[in-house]
Amino acid sequence: MNTSVNIRECTADALPAPSRVLFYGVTGSGKSTAARAYAEATGLPEFSADDDIGWLPGWQQRTVEEQRGIAASIAAQDRWVLDSAYGAWRDVVLPRAELIVGLDYPRWLSLARLVRRTLRRALTREPVCNGNKETIARIFIQDSILRWHFRSFTRKRQVMRGLEADPRMPATIWFRHPRELDGWLAQLTARSDRVESP
Repeated sequence: MNTSVNIRECTADALPAPSRVLFYGVTGSGKSTAARAYAEATGLPEFSADDDIGWLPGWQQRTVEEQRGIAASIAAQDRWVLDSAYGAWRDVVLPRAELIVGLDYPRWLSLARLVRRTLRRALTREPVCNGNKETIARIFIQDSILRWHFRSFTRKRQVMRGLEADPRMPATIWFRHPRELDGWLAQLTARSDRVESP
């Protein structure tokens, strides 16, 4: 049953330690960075929707059948952190998730982050999406990540509202600003450090 946690009342100890955690948010909200930090703080294995499931080299997407198969194999494991869930296979991972962490940031914030990230990746040639590389030219193509932000923002917001309201969903925690997330992750890290201390 869905338990939606008020971030103002939430500490890292307010929820039982989940073994399967899904991060979700609009494009540019920082899901991958947050999932990575969560995985490091908890010791759970991290999986990337883009690197591990969605993309092949050469900017070719895996078929929906392939994506669903990979997603199912990840979801079947006992422990994982997943940094997003595409609509084509979200139904595969949601029943297995024990916690959904939503990054429900304003459009201006997520868009500003996305523009900075995209420009940095294009300039540094940082590998993304399973070894692919952003370029300045790709910023302006029809299916560029920036255009995708505008096309998908409202829909992803609606998905988040639905997940939060659906009693069939696992526990959810929603962050409205990065500083709230940062504080929660800092608590997780501190708790992990206490557990590991002799």
